[in-house]
Amino acid sequence: MSNILTIFLLISTFFTGIFWVFYRIKNIKNYLINKKIIKKNNSYKNNNTILNCKTFLQSLASFFPVFLFVFIMRSFIYEPFQIPSGSMMPTLLVGDFIIVEKFSYGIKDPITNKTLIDIGHPKRGDIVVFKHPLEHNLYYIKRVIGLPGDKIEYNIHNKHVKICKNYLIKKNCTKKILIRYSQAKSSNFIQKIYLFNNEYSTSQQKTYNSLYFDILQEDINNFKHNILLLSNIKNPKQEYYQQKNMPKLTWIVPKGEYFMMGDNRDNSLDSRYWGFVPEKNLVGKAIKIWMSFDKNENEWPTGIRINRIGNIY
Repeated sequence: MSNILTIFLLISTFFTGIFWVFYRIKNIKNYLINKKIIKKNNSYKNNNTILNCKTFLQSLASFFPVFLFVFIMRSFIYEPFQIPSGSMMPTLLVGDFIIVEKFSYGIKDPITNKTLIDIGHPKRGDIVVFKHPLEHNLYYIKRVIGLPGDKIEYNIHNKHVKICKNYLIKKNCTKKILIRYSQAKSSNFIQKIYLFNNEYSTSQQKTYNSLYFDILQEDINNFKHNILLLSNIKNPKQEYYQQKNMPKLTWIVPKGEYFMMGDNRDNSLDSRYWGFVPEKNLVGKAIKIWMSFDKNENEWPTGIRINRIGNIY
């Protein structure tokens, strides 16, 4: 369950809050102190048991401010996440720990994710954490490429994107989003390709090739970021998500939904494959890297990448 920690914090905050209030209300506290609970003929053992129980409950109540602070901070302000895969390379690497600003797209109920106070909406180019539209227990992180009403076209050959703004409203492409791509250059990022001699066993697994990614700059209306491509990898056209009444590789973003893509274009399961992300699924905007461990996917870290700590660009 994706929000199990939130539920635990909510329950812990509620119950410790009860004890905290119980011991902070003056008249109840005075009542407990002054009432003759223990009679003169009670044994010392019974007296000691009651005192120990009272001390335990007071200690439990002292945790309330901590639980309340963590619950409010994590549910409404900031939440940490770890990058587990390379789908956002070169912007985010495996081993990066990021801070997500929860209130960027509204104050939301931490359990149902329903918007309570509408503050803002994603902008094109934002890096967003969201719940997968089909598997709600999974968190994904991608870049916002298409806004509600946009028409998105993806060229399967050169892997470039074309965007027509407000197509859903005007029904024609009157305003194109200017997208420029730089010349592709070889990078140091590697994609390992594995061969399995036995499809039911990984014991005879071996690497038969390591492909180097090409890196290039994608400039969307002067918002620049780097992306990775594997020039010799071609995904079959039938693997892409086909919107109803639309041709393959062309999508119109519905109202209240967004089109997401990973910066590692040939190693990212995103809106090209499973469709759009509803606004209610948005968790927040990734803003900073607060820690980065030098590691590969499914491997132990070998060091700390101090130079990566800071703002996400």
